[in-house]
Amino acid sequence: MSKFFINRPVFAWVVAIFIVIAGLLALQRLPVEQYPNVSAPKITVSIRYPGASAAEIEESVLSIMEREMNGIDGLDYMEATADASGSGSLSLTFVSGTDEDIAQVNVQNAVSQVTSRLPGTVTQNGITVGKQSANFLMVVALQRSDNSSLTVREMSDYAQRNIIPELQRIDGVGGVRLFGAETSMRIWLNPEKLRGYNLSAADVSAAIAAQNRSIPTGSLGSLPALPGQSFSAVINVPGQLRNVAEFENIVLKSTEGGATVRLKDVARVELGQESYMASARLNGESTTGMAVQLSNSGNAVAVAKAVKARMAELQQYFPEGMSWSAPYDTSLFVSLSIEQVLHTLMEAMVLVFIVMFLFLQNFRYTLIPAIVVPISLMGAVALMAPLGLSINVLTMFAMVLVIGIVVDDAIVVVENVERLMAEEKLTPYQATRKSMGQISGAIVGITLVNIVVFLPMAFMSGSTGAIYRQFSLVMAGSIGFSGFLALTLTPALCATMLKPVRDDHHEKRGFFGWFNRAVKAATHAYEATVAKCIRISYLMFVIYLGVGVGAAFLFLRLPTSFLPNEDQGFVIASLQLPTGATAERTIEKLKEMENVAKGIPEIKNMFAVQGFSFSGSGQNMGMSFIILKDWKERTRPDQSASAISGKLMGGFMGIRDATIFALSPPAIPSLGTSSGFDLMLEDRGGQGHAALLAARNQLMGMAMQKKDMIGQIRPSGLEDAPQLRIDINRDAAYAQNVTISSIANILGTNFGSAYINDFPNNGRLQRVTVQADAGTRMQEEGLKSLDIPNTKGGQVPLGAIANFTWEQGQMQATRYNGYPAMQLSGSAAQGQSSGDAMNTMVELTKALPPGFALEWTGLALEEQRAGDQQMYVLGFSLLAVFLCLAALYESWSIPFAVILVVPLGVLGATGGIFGRNWFNTVMAGQNAELFANDVYLKVGLITIIGLTVKNAILIIEFAKDLQEGGKTRIQAALQAAHLRFRPIVMTSLAFILGVVPLYFASGASSASQRAIGTSVFWGMSIGTFLGLVMIPIFFVLVRKLFPGKLGVHDKYATREDNPY
Repeated sequence: MSKFFINRPVFAWVVAIFIVIAGLLALQRLPVEQYPNVSAPKITVSIRYPGASAAEIEESVLSIMEREMNGIDGLDYMEATADASGSGSLSLTFVSGTDEDIAQVNVQNAVSQVTSRLPGTVTQNGITVGKQSANFLMVVALQRSDNSSLTVREMSDYAQRNIIPELQRIDGVGGVRLFGAETSMRIWLNPEKLRGYNLSAADVSAAIAAQNRSIPTGSLGSLPALPGQSFSAVINVPGQLRNVAEFENIVLKSTEGGATVRLKDVARVELGQESYMASARLNGESTTGMAVQLSNSGNAVAVAKAVKARMAELQQYFPEGMSWSAPYDTSLFVSLSIEQVLHTLMEAMVLVFIVMFLFLQNFRYTLIPAIVVPISLMGAVALMAPLGLSINVLTMFAMVLVIGIVVDDAIVVVENVERLMAEEKLTPYQATRKSMGQISGAIVGITLVNIVVFLPMAFMSGSTGAIYRQFSLVMAGSIGFSGFLALTLTPALCATMLKPVRDDHHEKRGFFGWFNRAVKAATHAYEATVAKCIRISYLMFVIYLGVGVGAAFLFLRLPTSFLPNEDQGFVIASLQLPTGATAERTIEKLKEMENVAKGIPEIKNMFAVQGFSFSGSGQNMGMSFIILKDWKERTRPDQSASAISGKLMGGFMGIRDATIFALSPPAIPSLGTSSGFDLMLEDRGGQGHAALLAARNQLMGMAMQKKDMIGQIRPSGLEDAPQLRIDINRDAAYAQNVTISSIANILGTNFGSAYINDFPNNGRLQRVTVQADAGTRMQEEGLKSLDIPNTKGGQVPLGAIANFTWEQGQMQATRYNGYPAMQLSGSAAQGQSSGDAMNTMVELTKALPPGFALEWTGLALEEQRAGDQQMYVLGFSLLAVFLCLAALYESWSIPFAVILVVPLGVLGATGGIFGRNWFNTVMAGQNAELFANDVYLKVGLITIIGLTVKNAILIIEFAKDLQEGGKTRIQAALQAAHLRFRPIVMTSLAFILGVVPLYFASGASSASQRAIGTSVFWGMSIGTFLGLVMIPIFFVLVRKLFPGKLGVHDKYATREDNPY
């Protein structure tokens, strides 16, 4: 094939141009994101049951739904949560690869099957089935100017009417949560006045329902009409009430004397909020916030860009004095991450070409690889679109690393052509033809080996598989195109662009002359060293075995993790007050948190929410998104997100009567709400809530004692709180002619709330809600004096037919895979990995009483599953390399000489990580960045396998050919080492310098860059240094132990004498 393209260089250029065009076309279609869509499809069912307790929602709603969901195809696990605010949700996670649209339809069908068994209030309030992620992509805040008359309620209502529907229509938006509420017609009942008129809440509700309704009345002159009818007209009867005054005048009853009792006589009517559960603050000012959630398949960058564009369009219609901002936007980190990696890619290419010019010392020679490398990368881009890949951190990392690999093929060709022109006085054309005859086999071998070493990663399952797949396919695609171009375009360029050289062309003056003499001296010293080592090859092999054991020891001693924690530019603070605390107290604590944040100069904004957190909803709950300044302004270790999180925790310690945690976001937003681990402690023995609570507290206590392994452990959810229990004396109730349904109706309306119907308000139907006024809902006495209507037309105080006792009860109920459960969240201690912490928690769980089990969820579950697969991937990669080499050399023995070099690179990678961890600890102390055995180390190790094996192939391929030509195995090994020293050093140095920008990366996504850069830099440096010495020894030892034929072309080769 090479001869064809050498003779037809234009044809080679045409092929290369087509590859570039295909890459450019694909580039326009590829989405941009931080990580690929690694999360499994998740469908969430949400319900509202106002006035119901968490336990009641669990028993009467969620448990019923769970049983119906169990048979859905592809269901992996499910989590149900209910809280005392009347909210409930059932999140169903499906196995990767499940069509989320089909999954949503199946869930919707299952919900329909049980709707008739659910409480009527639940179905009346609506059951929503969506596929949004748990995390927030961004928060859009509405603000008012100082001279504006707008209230927060009015801004919230405007958002619900005019903004949220627009945002929900954007492709990729899974949902929009309003921190506020739209307007509702609130009817605040006065029980004392109702008693005076012998009325009840049920009478009010019935009157509103009867008098606030649409009245369809037909028309005059409708068909069939009488002959001669000359006109027709629609009849309108305004039935729905439209304003406060009309509602106030609703007639409740008329007395015999003609007096009329109206709604305003027994209630206060106003335009209020539909819900008062949540409120928002931005930098200390009350505001309205809208949290945008991605759909499972949404692209963060594209969706955030579309949201901002839509908000800019809508801004022109805003009321005077209202503006918007996006104080919290995770897409900024994604965009900056990709931009940062692109800069790293450019820096890597420049460094690689500097190394090439340093060794080749000729612009024409350097230009050829400089042409071929971008074409190889564009070929990989062309493959990304049909393979369903995206432009993300992983694919960009792959391109950074692959630069040093794909440049090798071009350098090998150019360097060998140059050598033949110098040594044999050949023309460029002649030297290229002869060179391709010598090295085509090596290029094919190197290409195949490097492709097969990455392919096993593409077959991993789950979220880890999605991560590896992005990396491996880009690497394999680039390497495949590089090998193809090395056999087509590169020889064509060599034959047409190069000029003849003299055999003394390296004898130059100046810097290059000094450099060439240094390389020549190093080559002779290297050859002499190899010769001495071959003489003591058995001792060297014993030393090698020690190195292998050391590499395995270091690898096993590395702490495990899934992905490094990134400084994403913000910190999440979770606030929980003692159970029973009011919204007013929670807001005061949020203000204290704001004061702490103001004292840290690296903090830019703080968006806080009362009544909501990722752990649950309630008056005593709150959270804040603390946005940091740009990474360029935070370059010191003590200015990192983790360090600022520590400063915040120190400041929050001074806030009394509140539990506050400052948390880093998870490495992959779709796999959790914070970094660290999440577990579910399940009651599988049916021992009840009290026993489960005791077991959870026991587990937390044991974990807190393991401070060397567990840095932080906390309950995730709402703690139990004092609750007022009402036991109805059924005998007394029936004696007083009071029905249970009447009690439930009156209690639910007064102390919960009752949605009656809707009223038209400025073009939108909004809810009419009835509830007792605040003054009557504050104390137990208000309950006891609450009048319950009986069937005889009278009223009976609730205290006369019920007993009241205080008890500790659930504020939140959680179920996991059908079992009652409690969630714990935690993180590893300083210097330990999440994997170590997870193993510790598993051991501690074994000490709990029988009947309790631990299950991982979120990111921790993915880490656990990844650990089961990753070692298999490394094993399969080595096996694939061995089989490929066996087929290439038609030998079962020679591949061992190649494979044996792998532990040297592993030693470098693991030793480099240990060394850098030690250095970081010395320099930064508690703020030190520590690297672990994570996804990036596995990627780095597989890359090192391919590169070290490539170096071995370059030497052993030549040694094999020389032995076939009649050389002894030692002569062949030494001569091959001498010939390949300069190109191996050149290509390896090019790769090593190419990853230097990763090694010293800073800014967005720098933790990931440093993680992969550290392992690859040291793995390749140590692997190349030791490999250059050991590869010839491996060849000699393997040929001594297996002195049979070398391959299909060596049947006439003679066996050499044993020098030993």
